[in-house]
Amino acid sequence: MAEKLEQCVVVKFCFLLGKTAGETVVMLETAYKEAALGKTQVYEWFSHFRNGELSLAYQPHSGQPSTSRPDENIARIRELILEDRHRTIDNLVDLSGVSWSSCQRILSEELQMKRVAAKFVPHVLTADQKQSRVDACLELKEHLEIDPDLFLKVITDDESWFYAYDPETKQQSSEWKSSNSPLPKKAWRVKSNVKMMLISFFDANGIVHSEFVPNGQTVNQAFYLQVLKRFRDAVR
Repeated sequence: MAEKLEQCVVVKFCFLLGKTAGETVVMLETAYKEAALGKTQVYEWFSHFRNGELSLAYQPHSGQPSTSRPDENIARIRELILEDRHRTIDNLVDLSGVSWSSCQRILSEELQMKRVAAKFVPHVLTADQKQSRVDACLELKEHLEIDPDLFLKVITDDESWFYAYDPETKQQSSEWKSSNSPLPKKAWRVKSNVKMMLISFFDANGIVHSEFVPNGQTVNQAFYLQVLKRFRDAVR
């Protein structure tokens, strides 16, 4: 009990020095190790001090609201989240004065929110780029209504990297064996460092032309023009 009161004094000291609750948690864990006050307790104390109550007689409890006006707390947390959805619970505690545990409860139970990491995408389209794609699709749809066999006349191309060899997967190397048969073995191999790019042209029926890019060749406009000329000659 004496050690807990000592830590409460330290928390108050850090608060008066202008330290954040997060910084205080780190310092307590450094000094007191496993006996340090929990994060929730530290944030409860900071909320208590921020409300102007500097008495150490206060005893925080997990889940205890920081005020007797929970509806106002919910509205305040919702407002702060809508302003910036990147805010952490620590930020919300500092901005709202609501305790850490109450913020967490409001987010998860009252607002039904959870923190979700952003998903990587190749690029983010602007409104104009999105509209341009919609217009292209609508135009293509009109052409298809006029000529249902349009896609049969389309030839497109793609590039793919191919390794000199690929190791077998676990499924590919598996064999049917009896209980008395020796276990199959294979040498450990990784993907080859030697790889080549394959350019393929294909239509609705399959590949119509393909060629490997020579080693060391830069795929630029001039090279691709040569590829298109060879493709033209091949399909004549």
